[in-house]
Amino acid sequence: KRKEKEKTTDIKNVFKSRKTTPLVPICNVCFYDSAPSAGFLQCLVRVFFGCLAAVACGMLYAVYLSTYHDRKFWFSTRQELEREITFQEGSGLYYYYYKHMLTAPSFERGLYELTIDNKTVSGETINIVERLSLYPELITSFVYRITSSQDVVEPIYFYIGAVFGLQAVYVTALFVCSWVMSGTWVAGMLAVAWYVINRPDTTKVDHAIPLRDNWALPYFSCQVAALTGFLSNKISSMFCYLTMSATTVTFLLVWEHSHYVLFIQGLCLFLLDSFDLMADIHKVYLSSLFLAYLFQFQNPALLSSPLLSLLIGSVLARYFQVELAECFLSSCFSDFVTNFLLCQESFQAPSQDLFLRLTQASVLPFYFLVLAVCLLSTLQTIYRRLSGQPMTTNLRLEDGRIGEQPEVIYHVFHTLLFGGLALLFDGMKYLWTPYVCMFTAFGVCSPDLWMTVFKWLKLKSIHPVVLSLILSTAVPTIIGFSLWREYCPRVLAELSDLPEFYDPDTVELISWIRSQAPVAAVFAGSPQMLGMVKLCSGAAVTSLPLYSDINLLRRTEDTYQVYAMRSAEDVYKILTSQKTNYVIIEESICNELSLNKGCRIKDLLDIANGHVVYDKGEIYSFSKHGRFCQEIKLNYSPYTNYFTRVFWNRSYHVYKVNSVISFQY
Repeated sequence: KRKEKEKTTDIKNVFKSRKTTPLVPICNVCFYDSAPSAGFLQCLVRVFFGCLAAVACGMLYAVYLSTYHDRKFWFSTRQELEREITFQEGSGLYYYYYKHMLTAPSFERGLYELTIDNKTVSGETINIVERLSLYPELITSFVYRITSSQDVVEPIYFYIGAVFGLQAVYVTALFVCSWVMSGTWVAGMLAVAWYVINRPDTTKVDHAIPLRDNWALPYFSCQVAALTGFLSNKISSMFCYLTMSATTVTFLLVWEHSHYVLFIQGLCLFLLDSFDLMADIHKVYLSSLFLAYLFQFQNPALLSSPLLSLLIGSVLARYFQVELAECFLSSCFSDFVTNFLLCQESFQAPSQDLFLRLTQASVLPFYFLVLAVCLLSTLQTIYRRLSGQPMTTNLRLEDGRIGEQPEVIYHVFHTLLFGGLALLFDGMKYLWTPYVCMFTAFGVCSPDLWMTVFKWLKLKSIHPVVLSLILSTAVPTIIGFSLWREYCPRVLAELSDLPEFYDPDTVELISWIRSQAPVAAVFAGSPQMLGMVKLCSGAAVTSLPLYSDINLLRRTEDTYQVYAMRSAEDVYKILTSQKTNYVIIEESICNELSLNKGCRIKDLLDIANGHVVYDKGEIYSFSKHGRFCQEIKLNYSPYTNYFTRVFWNRSYHVYKVNSVISFQY
């Protein structure tokens, strides 16, 4: 009887343990074998409404972008040519290949033609899929074909709709990331609100939809959200691992600069791994790099990327310096190329307006508060680890140690590294500002952050746990109400009071090219203009708006000589070497007026060609030849011997490069 009683007790203990042991933790919800408790149902309801809010925020943002884009460019009332011209910064070039894939007899035939393309850059046969990272256009055109969407929506609306849909995924991922870290989906809503309010500093989708970063950054945001869930141990590790792998591969395929971004992220994870704060996830990067290398036709840039150097355990500084040195040494073959890249807006230091806008939106002051608390707590954690103290495995709210949470430590390193780069380069703000919004929203909504502060202050008059819970609710509520009151009318006003965008000179130029220029003609001009010419006419060009290819940059330098102090004969020889039939001269470049004189195209050319004189700190241009773009308009010999003007308006002059030189005096 005693043995049977002990056996019965053991069986009861087994069932009792099964009632309290979680099987699968997903999003703070634990599924048990037994019937769910009241607390479980409350948690499930909270997660359901949080997911609903995240999806709603993403969908509303996509609808807002679509409406704003239509009102800004009067998109729905424009003809096809006028719609395509709205793709600015040379981004329309990518859309051209989307159109090419749709007009090809089959998807396979269109893909084959792009891999051996000899109709884009004059005199060259290139794999344009690898060169321009055209996987977004390939996938979008494939989906458009197989879904028979041509009977429902126009190709251009399907294309921009795909980009706006990814932007919805972007803000949804930021929502989830802030929610997972803080434990409340109110933080997610606040992060999205700050993101939308600071849209000029968080995204370039307003004016250059096809740009690669508009396709790539949503995947990076999803990867960061999955990484946050993995580090916090609040979401299934297998789900996070698979999501990170898929989004990392896609991110590498879509954007040619993605491995540099992942290198910075890898540094953050390396620091965490140094203090045993995370599990090894380097396999995600290695497998992603391998797959991206295969799908990008054995792209050598991935093999020489600093990310791979970091992963294989080489000396980080040495390999990174070698990579940068190779890049800049190749650029230093030409002073123009080096200075041209450094003068790009994305490489300039950010203006004070950026920080003023972030301060007016109240995100920057709270960001510094949250960063200071999390950074100090993180430094305390690192000090304890170096002193040999173990990490606290089961943190409680009353412990007040927000810096011992791996996901918080990662985001502290993340925002510091990207923030440091954003202080140097204006283009990095699009990688930093969205996570400033997310990180700040997490901090003000996190009871752990307020509890950490009260722990340092040794607050005794009021129970610190109660006060931290109150502040984590009251502070975001006050911020949200003030943002709603001040910025909601502004956002709605953007949809009702928008200036008309119209560029009649460009429309006239493209119309002339379509109707008058031969089909096989080759055009020379600025990279942005050539991207527009390629998009709207399909004509071959001498260069492309792609600044990561040194060969294209050298061709761009040659084409830009029409704005230098060069003779008609010199310019003629350069253009004919590129098999140019027509050259487009832009008034905005030829007569550019800028406060930053050293970065004007004609100034860069004068410096590279040695046509400058320094006198008492001032720079003066000097040459025995006049500036080509100005002299050719005077229509006298020897310019008329080599070139014939065939089109002109207020903004553009088009000259035909004579195949037979006529000597007229």
